[in-house]
Amino acid sequence: MVKETIRVYARVKPLGRRQQAGIYSVDEDEKSLSSLEIIVPRDLADGFVNNKRESYMFKFQKIFDQEAKQDVVFDNIAKPVAECVLAGYNGTIFAYGQTGSGKTFTITGGVERYSDRGIIPRTLSYIFDQLQKDSSKVYTTHVSYLEIYNECGYDLLNPRHEASRLEDLPKVTIMEDPDQNIHLKNLSLQQATNEEEALNLLFLGDTNRMIAETPMNQASTRSHCIFTIHISSKEPGSATLRRSKLHLVDLAGSERVAKTGVGGHLLTEAKYINLSLHYLEQVIIALAEKNRSHIPYRNSMMTSVLRDSLGGNCVTTMIATLSIDKRNIDESISTCRFAQRVALIKNEAVLNEEIDPRLMIVQLKKEIQELKDELALVTGKQRTSELSQEELLELDELIETFLEDNDPDSTLDVGADMRKIKYCFIHVKQLMNHSKISHKKLLSQHISEEKDTNKEAGEEELKKLKELLQQRDNEINILVNMLKKEKKKAQDALFQLNAASAGSTVLEQSLSINLEESWSPSSYFSLKEAKDFSSSDHRLPFLSGQTGGKMSLGCQEAFEVFKQDHADSITIEDSKQLLKQRFTEAKCLGEKLNQVRNKINHLKGEITQRHIQRAALAVSSPSENLNTLDPVEEKLRTQIEEEKKSYKTMFNRLKGLKVEIEHLQLLMEKVKMKLQKDFEVWWSEEAIHLQKEKPEMVSSPNTATVYPQFIKSSQHLSSNSFSETTRVSPNEDPAGKTNSITSSNPTSKTREETYLGCSEEKANQAPPTSSTSIPLTGDSQADADILAFIKARQNILQKKGLGNK
Repeated sequence: MVKETIRVYARVKPLGRRQQAGIYSVDEDEKSLSSLEIIVPRDLADGFVNNKRESYMFKFQKIFDQEAKQDVVFDNIAKPVAECVLAGYNGTIFAYGQTGSGKTFTITGGVERYSDRGIIPRTLSYIFDQLQKDSSKVYTTHVSYLEIYNECGYDLLNPRHEASRLEDLPKVTIMEDPDQNIHLKNLSLQQATNEEEALNLLFLGDTNRMIAETPMNQASTRSHCIFTIHISSKEPGSATLRRSKLHLVDLAGSERVAKTGVGGHLLTEAKYINLSLHYLEQVIIALAEKNRSHIPYRNSMMTSVLRDSLGGNCVTTMIATLSIDKRNIDESISTCRFAQRVALIKNEAVLNEEIDPRLMIVQLKKEIQELKDELALVTGKQRTSELSQEELLELDELIETFLEDNDPDSTLDVGADMRKIKYCFIHVKQLMNHSKISHKKLLSQHISEEKDTNKEAGEEELKKLKELLQQRDNEINILVNMLKKEKKKAQDALFQLNAASAGSTVLEQSLSINLEESWSPSSYFSLKEAKDFSSSDHRLPFLSGQTGGKMSLGCQEAFEVFKQDHADSITIEDSKQLLKQRFTEAKCLGEKLNQVRNKINHLKGEITQRHIQRAALAVSSPSENLNTLDPVEEKLRTQIEEEKKSYKTMFNRLKGLKVEIEHLQLLMEKVKMKLQKDFEVWWSEEAIHLQKEKPEMVSSPNTATVYPQFIKSSQHLSSNSFSETTRVSPNEDPAGKTNSITSSNPTSKTREETYLGCSEEKANQAPPTSSTSIPLTGDSQADADILAFIKARQNILQKKGLGNK
């Protein structure tokens, strides 16, 4: 394993005729790293106070100045990497810099002189020379040439490249296996047996590259190119195969669009070039950080292909090409800064060895034959893959004797021959399967016989059930006829009761006069009573809407008294007590069920612990028989069955309680709705009685000044809130409307008759009271509520007095 940081070199491009050199200095030190200092003078136009940095110092492995030759660059940079590749390690050499700084010249070379050859042709020449010198191994060499143009990959060695448009060529796509190894689809591998073939492939790819003229460079490469040399080697007779690859990368140059002023198609190319180089810098920055968990290799195609070269299994070298020109001094400083970040990345190169499967198969076959010969020499018999017929018959007899022997210590001895041992196992397995099949046939016959017997018994049971069902249908029909008769009788009785109550409604016309005569100031309710009435405000939702969401206190007090005297109040209280008892019982049953369930789980845990103990005992003492019954386990299982029965009994009781509780809740809801309906009908009838008193109060001089507000409120109350509970017959005249109002409840009817009788008796006993003594507030709504309360209270007091008599 080779573990080292990426080696970084710098090369300064010679200046052109019209270019002005920037100020820089190179400090070569053989013992330590070389340093490059770039000086940027301050611009006097910015003023005397200028804190801009003037000197920039950078460290490199070696710096090649403007006079450096191509062979010197190759010997220092590419030759050590090529030697590592020949030894079985992966290698990468890539050039980075701005456009026109000499990247392509360094990697590929010039075309004017033979001495201007770049790193790629010199590396090919060096590798094939070394392969010819080394005759101890068999080498195979392949070449691939990938171009990344506008973030799309193309194969430069594709024979269709010249004759087709770029859009019609198959694109190279990246695929990743489960081990996160990168594979390039549609990228061809061309075999090169000598240097000439490899150079022809290189020249073919170079002619297919995308080149354009820009203001910075007359022949600017507009794409990233990766020339890869694949080498595989193995020693004759050895199953070990070594595979290595060398990436020679020529990156497209970054450029500032504001400086170059390109547009159109060149601008699009420049954007893609700068974007891919930006993603490359992101990967470099992420690798330089120590605690970075995610490296964004997948952001661009170039970083995905060079994943191993950047922080992976590879020996990597970088060449920073610099153009020390006054116009490009800022870009050169940026290139040096990028190189310093790259120098912080550590790679771990591993020797790429694998086993050749074809050679391994040949070796294993040879070893098997040698072992067979040694075995025949020891036993004195030449063994074949198949047993003879005599040996098979002998084995059958031995197996039959072994199975018939009742001695548990008997053994089946067939010798140290694996063929015989396997045959014995197969034969015993066949016998076992045959016995299972015969047992299944007998069991199926027995089951079929039982089915026939059960079918006859089922037919008889079905006949009995049909007869029982017919009997139950007859009983149900009889009960339905009885219910119809009772329903008809109840309807007839209700009709007669309504007819008898029609004559008693004539007495309702004197209701308001009796109320006025029987009123006294002492009946005015106190503040404490009002607080008590407000507590039942939520029980009358049907009355809360008639006064803007608030129910009058008189209505509340009347409802409390009405509820106490109602016949269903006892039913509600009894249902509440019963419901409370059922809830308590259900809670106790739930707690008992939880206790029983916990006890069952505890017993099961004890049984499991018992199994573990017995298994451990059997391992420690093999003579212990696990098939014998364990009395402790049987006792635990008996307890579990008893607890299950108890659990089932309590669970059924709990289900019954649930049904009963739901029934009680439904019954209470029905009774409450009936109670509210009865009170609504009774209250509406009281409001209608007040409405009928209007002519008498207008004719009386004492009441004309007091009751007009009360009459208005009563009319509003009867017209808006209780129109659904009262009906007026259209066949009668307006003077007889009172006679057509009937109660929808027998209880309300009885309460009306009692109230009317009490009113007549009170009118005969009490003298009329002056209405001017009523304390009113002056507010129409409040005065109407006061008068309504007084009338309802007087009515209830009269009813109570009649009941006491």
